[in-house]
Amino acid sequence: MRHSNGPKEGEFITIKSYKHDGSLHRTWRDTMVLKTSENALIGCNDHTLVTEADGRRWVTREPALVYFHKHYWFNIVAMIRDNGVSYYCNLASPMVLDKEALKYIDYDLDVKVFPNGEKRLLDVDEYAEHSARWKYPAKTDLILKHNVKTLVDWIEHGKGPFSKEYVEIWYNRYLELSRRQ
Repeated sequence: MRHSNGPKEGEFITIKSYKHDGSLHRTWRDTMVLKTSENALIGCNDHTLVTEADGRRWVTREPALVYFHKHYWFNIVAMIRDNGVSYYCNLASPMVLDKEALKYIDYDLDVKVFPNGEKRLLDVDEYAEHSARWKYPAKTDLILKHNVKTLVDWIEHGKGPFSKEYVEIWYNRYLELSRRQ
């Protein structure tokens, strides 16, 4: 059931990512909402069906906490694995939440953080290719570069989703809400 002020804790939403030209990129079904605030949404995927733009479908392998914000140009996926938490951070437009789904534009660049803390910037070539093809505005390029710096600062200082406590609190909340279902 949807409410005018957004989904409630324990409800499920769909997440849709698009490319700059408006084409659908990827869809995640059934992400459980753990918390919504005026500016952010925290959720959890666990063995969630993902559909690619070309129709390929796959299921996520492990529980993953997702963090989206209405002002930051990135979103964060904390994948909870046996060897520790890995992060996949998408440089993307701020989220928009409507009755259909949580939506954002994926801007190709990604930062992966391994359990040992190693950081890797991914898909730089894809970003350059798409930037040329779809003529990303110079302002968007500047915003994304600024947000990479913000994201790296969060990673280095264990801020928000990058803190051990955050992962423990929100994963435990997911387990608690799952037991009620």
